[in-house]
Amino acid sequence: MTTVPPPKVKEFNPETLEKIAYKSVSTIPTREKNDQFRLGYCIWLFLSEKKGTLKQAVQNSGARVLISEPDVIKIISDDLKNSGINL
Repeated sequence: MTTVPPPKVKEFNPETLEKIAYKSVSTIPTREKNDQFRLGYCIWLFLSEKKGTLKQAVQNSGARVLISEPDVIKIISDDLKNSGINL
């Protein structure tokens, strides 16, 4: 039997909402990498559905962050503004 290499991963365009959401949480220290993914997903939901607040999205994620919640919200908010998204 031979094994075939896995298919190459096609990255999202940097201007897509998904990439912007996950990039906005990439610098936030979390207990596990999966916490960052959950937080990124909740930010993406917040941006795509336009419901609730950024604070609610952070709280709903249940991510175990290693810094305070206001700092998390400020980091995400600043990164989203730099990406051209006004909250």
